Amino acid sequence: MNAQASVPVSVASPDATPSKDLPLRDDIRLLGRLLGDTIREQEGEAVFEIVERIRQTSIRFHRDEDKAARKELETTLNSLSRERSNQIIRAYSYFSHLANLAEDQHHIRRSRAHAMAASAPREGTMAYALKLAQEAGVNQAELQEFFASALVCPVLTAHPTEVRRKSTIDREMEVSQILALRDRQRLIPEEVSASEEALRRAILTLWQTSILRRTRLKVIDEVMNGLAYYDYTFFQELPRLYASLEDQLAAIDPVWSTLELPSFLRMGSWIGGDRDGNPFVTADALRQALLLQSRHALGFYLEEIHRLGSELSLDGRYVSVSEQVQALVDASPDHSPHRQDEPYRRAISGIYARLAATAMALGHGEVARHAVGDAPAYRNTEEIAGDLSILHSSLTSNGSAALARGRLRKLRRAVDVFGFHLASLDLRQNSDVHQRVVAELFEKANPGTNYGELSEEGRVALLVEELKTPRLLTSPYLDYSPETASELAIAREAAVAHQRYGQVAVPNYVISKASDPSDVLEVALLLKEAGLLRPHDGEMRVNIIPLFETIADLRDCGRVMEALFSLPDYMRLLRSRGQAQEVMLGYSDSNKDGGFLTSGWELYKAEIELIDVFKRHDVALRLFHGRGGSVGRGGGPSYQAILAQPGGAVQGAIRITEQGEVIAGKYSNPDLGRRNLEILAAATLEASLLHSGQPAPRAEYLRAMEELSDSAYKAYRGLVYETEGFERYFWESTVIGEIANLNIGSRPASRTNSRRIEDLRAIPWVFGWAQCRLMLPGWYGFGSAVNAWLETHPENGLALLQEMYREWPFFRALLSNMDMVLAKSNIAIASRYAKLVEDEALRDAIFPRLRREWEDSIRRLLSITGQEALLDSNQLLARSIRNRFPYLDPLNHLQIELLKRHRAGDADEQVVEGIHLSINGIAAGLRNSG
Repeated sequence: MNAQASVPVSVASPDATPSKDLPLRDDIRLLGRLLGDTIREQEGEAVFEIVERIRQTSIRFHRDEDKAARKELETTLNSLSRERSNQIIRAYSYFSHLANLAEDQHHIRRSRAHAMAASAPREGTMAYALKLAQEAGVNQAELQEFFASALVCPVLTAHPTEVRRKSTIDREMEVSQILALRDRQRLIPEEVSASEEALRRAILTLWQTSILRRTRLKVIDEVMNGLAYYDYTFFQELPRLYASLEDQLAAIDPVWSTLELPSFLRMGSWIGGDRDGNPFVTADALRQALLLQSRHALGFYLEEIHRLGSELSLDGRYVSVSEQVQALVDASPDHSPHRQDEPYRRAISGIYARLAATAMALGHGEVARHAVGDAPAYRNTEEIAGDLSILHSSLTSNGSAALARGRLRKLRRAVDVFGFHLASLDLRQNSDVHQRVVAELFEKANPGTNYGELSEEGRVALLVEELKTPRLLTSPYLDYSPETASELAIAREAAVAHQRYGQVAVPNYVISKASDPSDVLEVALLLKEAGLLRPHDGEMRVNIIPLFETIADLRDCGRVMEALFSLPDYMRLLRSRGQAQEVMLGYSDSNKDGGFLTSGWELYKAEIELIDVFKRHDVALRLFHGRGGSVGRGGGPSYQAILAQPGGAVQGAIRITEQGEVIAGKYSNPDLGRRNLEILAAATLEASLLHSGQPAPRAEYLRAMEELSDSAYKAYRGLVYETEGFERYFWESTVIGEIANLNIGSRPASRTNSRRIEDLRAIPWVFGWAQCRLMLPGWYGFGSAVNAWLETHPENGLALLQEMYREWPFFRALLSNMDMVLAKSNIAIASRYAKLVEDEALRDAIFPRLRREWEDSIRRLLSITGQEALLDSNQLLARSIRNRFPYLDPLNHLQIELLKRHRAGDADEQVVEGIHLSINGIAAGLRNSG
């Protein structure tokens, strides 16, 4: 069915600003005024006037593709010099960044308002999850069992869609801190003036700081950038979250006051271990990443222990200490007469000395603040945790319990969470690489094996037999290809890390493009070569995690795991991992492969099948969700996404990737970071204890989704992979070529030098469509699918879809995410990008299809949800999007003009810089674009 003439494609127009949102409006106006003043002072009145004129014209163009406005925009933009274009782009980019900060501060403001008003617990908080658990009759023993076995782990990755530099993030944090100060304190006029002056300085610094990196990031640069979020958020907020949760539990049941929660919420990372398609992640890079992580953790502990020593000035003549504390005092190298009667300080001096020695032993070099004397290094984190617990017990037993609940409490939790390793670093590599490496190892050890030519059954048989013997295939007297040598070095470096930092430092090995049991067994063989798998002991020291990421692999994952669990030798190894198996599901590549609707549905079905297979073999399932920032890569609200999983999919454990610009958006602000960590924990608790036994969706829902998915898949594949010239259309109508040259990550944009869609990474695929405001990966195929469904089910088809939206969390979350994506899209602007395609016939063959599907998708979405316009049910987001359109749209128009110049042969450095600046600004305005 074709779209009707009038399609309500507008974003909902919110009512007048509610009083609770007036502070947000005031903050945006304040930041906008200060930015405007900065532009006037630095660039002149003329530049500011151009900024305003473009904004107003853009608003007119945004409404109904006003032709006069379009001509006026083109005339204005074409007349801009290269330098002037970049000034305008920077102005709009910085406004988007500042508006984001104001919105973040408003979210914090509203959360605090609810807390101060003692409002009922809100969704996504641990208080709300515990309240639901109480109402459901979950007792203390069941909660304790959950926390004892639970694992919630956000995993930071270096996927390249974070276009900001740390220098600009630091200044933006300064703006956030000033806004928070103005919001939380009653300031006298002099303080108001001082805070505004501080904002001016921060904004001026931003304006005079380059947004862009001049050189491409190296792997170690990415590691350092990732470590910054521990200083921003994780070091402080994770211990606070645990303390708050323990106190909430104690308020519910006094039994909890004597218990300490296990550290079930921990951090993970891929930065320095993910070498899938990244030739720069080597054994040396892995070693450096682990060293930097460890140095960061111990540096934090040393500073906190020093501060703790300055706080615990308790005099032994006034307080008693335990025998264990006295033993710490006696062993301490601190013999200063000034601290003779201060047992806690002397004990802490000894702890500091031992930790400083540990840092030296781990290769960190000299610590900034020297110890008072020599002391033996700690052999592991359990030893320092034990010493800190001795201080805690003594304080608690001798009238100083309140002191034990201060810095010491948070430090003890930090040591338990971060250890000497900071974050668990995953290894990841593509199965094709493993196959080549294993084939070479067999051929070197036994020429004529021809591993690569064996059937799957033959490979499995050979691998299983080899895994039974402790004999190694490798020899120091043989030469191996650079690829094989590199892979072996990585595995051996992981083994060294286990000895140095503990097994938790490198606990996981992820296999990209996993499609057969042999893919898992090949990694087991490589682990054996490094001593990380012990055949005689039946011990495997690393979790092997297959990643199913294409539509075909998702459909086949149940068969693969069934075959793997049917191997007694593998099950023996799995018992050493607690009879638990982790499986990773890829949202990005499955979307690029089959489109948004089919990807979501196949992921859901894969989880159902995995639940069944794991249950039959009595294996605990842990899912690792490879979600990106954008909806096209599995993004969207984490709370709703976790609760939308099939019943039994979240068995007390979940890992989720945090990628690209989402990391800064979630974790650069400590208050927001705490909130996002709490959401993950709360949703996992709810899904595990309250939703695990929920009934399967009704059969007619499943049949409907299957039909919708089939139609959407055909429409998507028909466009992307079966339309002649579509590849060229994509490259010419988006900034994908320019993104590939932007210095936003160490990893290449494509797996090969090919321009084929199949070889392109999912990240730039989604990022490119976001930049041109079409957002195709987040909706294409939905309109066609619903049209086909209604044609074959004319009587009650729409009513059933509406019922599915009301009753089925999975379907509701799917459409909610699509609602947001379509609201951020702009067909008028996308039409201007289409004009960049040189072949007019190709353009006319493809863009009308895109427009028709876009209109159909919106019309069908609204009919199912019952909304009159996009985001009718989310007024806050609707207001946010409408407020930023006037500043976001001009960036697109300017980007288009610069692309025209660049592709016409203008190689001026300012043109290239302008394109890259516009990419930054548009990404900031959209927030979750990669």
